Amino acid sequence: MDRNTALALVKEYVSDETLINHMIATGAIMGGLAERLGQDVERWVVTGILHDIDYQETKDNPELHSIRGGEILREHGLDEEIVHAVMAHNEIHGIERITLLDKALFAVDPLSGLITATAYVMPSKKLEEVQVKSLKKKFKDKTFAKGANRDQIKTCEEFGISLDEFLEIALNEMKKIAPQIGL
Repeated sequence: MDRNTALALVKEYVSDETLINHMIATGAIMGGLAERLGQDVERWVVTGILHDIDYQETKDNPELHSIRGGEILREHGLDEEIVHAVMAHNEIHGIERITLLDKALFAVDPLSGLITATAYVMPSKKLEEVQVKSLKKKFKDKTFAKGANRDQIKTCEEFGISLDEFLEIALNEMKKIAPQIGL
């Protein structure tokens, strides 16, 4: 599956543009990480895009979120490594994150939200104005973007990427797709 096919599949299950933008941003960051870590970029982008395919359906039932996503992805023929990464990104299930793909998706998911929230408080409300320095400051402010779990983001260190480098990769990748996600 390629990026465009993944996005088309997402749109069969998700109509909320904000959620779709989050999924696109997650895919972009995953692609940047894959490049940095010498992994299959397209595969990682697809995983990021698909990771919340069930969220609109399961948002009121967190115990179903990501399990249903895994079922949807299996129904569409995605392989078990991608299915497992999607299922493991919701820590409520206690599914062990084993592969690099699992660990990366878990760390990336809340970071796209932190970066988006940082852009929204800029005068222009655009990513072009966000710098790594401002992102680090917002990261340290626990009252800002409370839903962006800082401990989860910091798990980037489990796969050999420092927090500073992780923030830089993520911000740069989101800036590349800013027009597509309205930022």
